[in-house]
This record gives sequence, structure tokens and C-alpha cells, in this order.
Amino acid sequence: MQQSLTSSKRIESIDIIRGLAMVIMALDHVRDYVHIGANTDDPLNLATTSPALYFTRWITHFCAPIFVFLSGTSVYLQSLRKSKKELGIFLLKRGLWLIIAEWTIVAFAWTFNTNFNIIPFQVIWAIGISMFILGLLVLAKLPYRIILILGILIVGGHNLLDIPESKPGFEAGFWWDLLHHGVFKVYPVTGNKVVMLVYPFVAWAGLMLLGYCAGILFSPQYTAAARKKYCWESDPD
Repeated sequence: MQQSLTSSKRIESIDIIRGLAMVIMALDHVRDYVHIGANTDDPLNLATTSPALYFTRWITHFCAPIFVFLSGTSVYLQSLRKSKKELGIFLLKRGLWLIIAEWTIVAFAWTFNTNFNIIPFQVIWAIGISMFILGLLVLAKLPYRIILILGILIVGGHNLLDIPESKPGFEAGFWWDLLHHGVFKVYPVTGNKVVMLVYPFVAWAGLMLLGYCAGILFSPQYTAAARKKYCWESDPD
């Protein structure tokens, strides 16, 4: 049965996949907190891991990319019901809320530190700043093709930034780590407060842009048969 995407109905397949991604990620977080070697060794280290431990870590690499991509898809579906101004403002507000939630709610849940000495830039921050960027592009009324090209360039060209990093003597600073490579990098802010960079945001923003553009496949202009063809089946020609 084909659902009307201009109605209030949700697309169950998208919700199911996002839900599975969250469940699998919860598995990884449980492993972090109950496995004795979670913070002293890499579960992907073949010399010390076990098959079960390796798998519980390996599979979670799919979670954040799937969730961020489908978040972009959900934004496109909202665009079928909202004006660009309404959608853009919504994304700016939602993005800022997620960033604030990362620095407050998530920071406390992660550290149990009421002084908030550590300001984390983790996955909630990455989703929030990506939504904020997409909101700016929507408010700017950029054409669909331009957003698609930007997403392709960011995701497809992101690893080119590894080239300057590989040069002898290269030293990444705060902005480089924030944009590209800062995984558990700590930078002082003031006094005893530090910023911990865990998720550099540029690649995630590009992934959300691609997810946004993929949302067109779920719009009324594509039938279920056409969507299946573009997503799964090769062109017989």
C-alpha cells in the first residue's frame, strides 16, 4: 500500500531503520560501560578481541551514518508540508536545541559533572550543526541540484583532506580538528573547562544533505515501483 506523503502518516520503513540503528548503537554503548577492556583496548584489535566483541563494535559503524542520512530524508518529507521559511526556521531552532542539549544534558549524563568542565562535541552536536547548516541552505532557497552537488562534493571529496594531513610535520589545530579529524581531541577553553572534539561535523553535514536529496524518492512524484527501481534494481539498458 502506498502512503500519501502529504498526509500526517509516517513512512514505517524509515522509522524502522532509524529505530534499528538506535538499538544497535545502544548495544555499543552498553559494551562501553560493562566490558572491562572497553576503555583500555580497541575491540577491533584482532590481536586481543573476540569474534562477538569485534562484531558488537564493527556493526555500530553503520548506525550514525544511517541515522544522519535518514534525518536528512525526514527533513525533505517535512518540506512537502512546510514552506521553505517555516522549514528553515524549524531546522535552525532544532539544530540549536540539539547543540545546547549536547553541552548540557548529554554532558551531564556522560560525565556526572555538575561543573560542566567538559564541553563535548559528539553525535548530538554533529546532528544539530548539520541541521542548522541545512536550515541555512533551505532559507537561502538553494535549488535542489545545488544542495545535491554540495552533498556529493563534501562526502566524495572529504578524504582528500587526508593528503595534507599525511605530510611530515603537519599539525592539526582546533579548526582543522573541528572540521575534519578531531576524534577525542581536547582543547582548553578557559580555566579548567575544555572542549572535547569527538565528531568533526563537515562530513556529517554532507551526509545529511545527501539524505535530504534522497527524500525526493519518497515524494508523490515517485511510485513505489519507481522507488524500488532506483534504490535496488539496475537499469536493464
